[in-house]
Amino acid sequence: MKAPAIPANESQRLLSLKESGLLESDNHLPYDRLTRLAKRLFDVPVAMVNLVDERSQISRSVDGPAAKTLPRNISFCGHTILSNTPLVVVDTLSDTRFVDNPLVTGNPGVRFYAGIPLRLPDGATVGTICVVDHIPRDFSAADIAALNDLAALAEDEFAAATAATTDEMTGLFNRRGFNQFAAFALSGARRRAEPLTLAWIDLDKFKQINDRYGHDEGDIALKAMADLMRASFREADLLVRYGGDEFAVLFADTDEQGAWIAMQYLTEQVANYNQQGLHAWSLTFSWGVCEFDHQQGDIQRWLKIADEKMFAMKQKHGVCR
Repeated sequence: MKAPAIPANESQRLLSLKESGLLESDNHLPYDRLTRLAKRLFDVPVAMVNLVDERSQISRSVDGPAAKTLPRNISFCGHTILSNTPLVVVDTLSDTRFVDNPLVTGNPGVRFYAGIPLRLPDGATVGTICVVDHIPRDFSAADIAALNDLAALAEDEFAAATAATTDEMTGLFNRRGFNQFAAFALSGARRRAEPLTLAWIDLDKFKQINDRYGHDEGDIALKAMADLMRASFREADLLVRYGGDEFAVLFADTDEQGAWIAMQYLTEQVANYNQQGLHAWSLTFSWGVCEFDHQQGDIQRWLKIADEKMFAMKQKHGVCR
């Protein structure tokens, strides 16, 4: 088996994927339509729209019996993203790259694969649309053209998702929104010589909520945190779900001490929420605050310092990140 190579622009590719918000997006419907159409159009048992991150192939949509997550080093799509052209394998047992791949020799027994690389608006190749069969088959030029048409629709959906600045689940700003508005806020604060402070928030043991009570309960926890943040902070403050279980607050015209006091208030509101006993789980979080130094540094350095302070709090209280 030949593991897929690493693209020359891997660092930038992964950064584009991370910044796009596609990994955190909960909107699968546009991709579900494409995989249903692909499965019917090509008469195959499996059609997928996948993303490829540092270690895994992650499906945004699967129509048919297939794993939603696979190790990147055995994935077919890991090979597809290496080129701007389609990858068609008419019979995996006749291709030295895949003949002894566990996806071929074991379940699901892949014998045919056709995939088209998918790009973000900045040109980064971050995933694929592909069809799979358990028997060898031909794939004509007309078939490739049709799959390319579906790929173009998938890329349109990628473009729409990456242009959004609001997190679909919580209604807070997303990572892209933060990057846009934080730069604007920094410029204004510098011009007015006003303090600007970032609070970085990470939910404690959030994975345990998902694992023990299910992802629906995890979604409820994320929404509850967003609601409590809205209720605790000012309209002038920028509230962000940065990704996964990470949140941030950009406090306008506020120094680090003022932000610390505001975060203490949020802590009290979360404790009051837990005392209501609405759920089997409790909502807890760790946080760190960092005032921006107008004389040096940039947004990424600012984020790093706040994250380090938050992690120090987790270590102090013995909380798994």
